[in-house]
Amino acid sequence: MAENILIVDDEEEIANLLEVYLQNEGFHVYKFYNGEDAIRCIENEKVDLAILDIMLPDIDGFKICQKIRENYFFPVIMLTAKVEDIDKIMGLTLGADDYITKPFNPLEVVARVKTQLRRYKRYNNEYVEEVEVNEYDIRGLVINKENHKCYLYKELLDLTPIEFDILWYLCKNQGKVVSSEELFEAVWKEKYIDNNNTVMAHIARLREKLKEPSRKPKFIKTVWGVGYQIEE
Repeated sequence: MAENILIVDDEEEIANLLEVYLQNEGFHVYKFYNGEDAIRCIENEKVDLAILDIMLPDIDGFKICQKIRENYFFPVIMLTAKVEDIDKIMGLTLGADDYITKPFNPLEVVARVKTQLRRYKRYNNEYVEEVEVNEYDIRGLVINKENHKCYLYKELLDLTPIEFDILWYLCKNQGKVVSSEELFEAVWKEKYIDNNNTVMAHIARLREKLKEPSRKPKFIKTVWGVGYQIEE
């Protein structure tokens, strides 16, 4: 699965340029022009590396870096138009892993992103190879990837391949809120387009087959404005 890169820069041209270069290398990009939206993303999505501009309209990059280091260990690369050593020292002291001064060559940024991710994967236990899980049993909902079967309280459910893949992805990410965009791109292997109701329609059909009450679903819950979640 492609790594998720967070870009935070209030200069839209720079953010857009980095997004294009990183996407061309196969990365998935979350892009924001202010700190508050970026922090919400960090709290709700899986981020593998963050690229933070220091000068932002609301929360500066130092504070975002500090906030990240309270709970997360993924690499942080700081961007700034300043060249003073004190900024570099402060960023590194707060937990940044690298520091790039504007203007920069976007290919250099991509190279540094790859270097930091390789280092992180090598030394972080989070990336130790895990035993592949082929079955989940969540409160009576059993889904098996090997035989492609799903049971609800021992009753076999008649799921389409797409419905099975959606349910498997949600179970695999149990406890995490999965956005419609992430779910679509993981299942359909295509770029998500705004106002795409495909995911919503399939979730509705899945809930019917799971005999889920619309207001208080037991399994697939809607986190309004964010996505869907199967709770742990």
